[in-house]
Amino acid sequence: MRWQGNRQSDNVEDARDDSSGGGRQGFSIGGGGLSLGTVAIALVASYFLGINPMTVLNMLSGGGGVVGSSAPAQVSRQADPSAPQQPSKDPQVQFVATVLADTEDVWGDIFKQAGGQYEQPKLKIFRGATSTGCGRGEAAMGPFYCPADHKVYIDLAFYDTLRDRLGAPGDFAQAYVIAHEVGHHVQNLLGTSAKLDQARGRVGKAQYNALSVRLELQADCYAGLWANRAQRSRQIIEAGDIEEALNAASQIGDDTLQRKSQGQVVPESFTHGSSQQRVSWFKRGFESGDINQCNTFTKQPV
Repeated sequence: MRWQGNRQSDNVEDARDDSSGGGRQGFSIGGGGLSLGTVAIALVASYFLGINPMTVLNMLSGGGGVVGSSAPAQVSRQADPSAPQQPSKDPQVQFVATVLADTEDVWGDIFKQAGGQYEQPKLKIFRGATSTGCGRGEAAMGPFYCPADHKVYIDLAFYDTLRDRLGAPGDFAQAYVIAHEVGHHVQNLLGTSAKLDQARGRVGKAQYNALSVRLELQADCYAGLWANRAQRSRQIIEAGDIEEALNAASQIGDDTLQRKSQGQVVPESFTHGSSQQRVSWFKRGFESGDINQCNTFTKQPV
């Protein structure tokens, strides 16, 4: 991926040295703590979820989950958002900031062409655990987006997991992670996430899971759309890059993860989509570059 020398976003907060992670207490839902085993399952189940990580853990605890929930964050020391950000010398941070800037340019243009204005999300890099507008976030949840504070959160150690444990190496696979999470931010701005949140309680668990799949597949399509527009404007794609993204999409399909973790596939429990679906919708976004082709709620997921 050709990214060196391109613009870096000012919306990245490197909080890896921040001590406000909230300690080592368990992620609590409904007054009960979650075991490390449950969190380990969440590590598999919530890759690329992109919405409130409490949703996955709540489901694992027997609850229905709340997409886009704005549960109060735990009180902790927060970095001053008005403080000027110094350019990082860390190549990983530079990469993240460059990809985020590229998504800002792409979505800024799309919103402008539609007569609107794109609100840029923040991206917080943390280590281990952090406080968010949606509650306490853990690295074990994988990268996620919190709609309550309009922030993407990522522990960069996830990229090691992506390469070493999930079999999805490459810088474009890493860029896909960010573009997918930003896709959830776009859904939040457009009101898509709120509509899914409103469906909770009105539909059964299986139907709600099916709606969650459509939300995730749309974020995959948006990631492909970003790749299309970025390539048109800045020629960032090198040989093998799209294959890296498609491989990452395939490796984190619900069927693939379930087969690896439990030896069987339970389609009605899918919340993200099968490997084939995730690959297909990323390709749809990349090949079309058209946001209208990403309406997974009216088009049948393949």
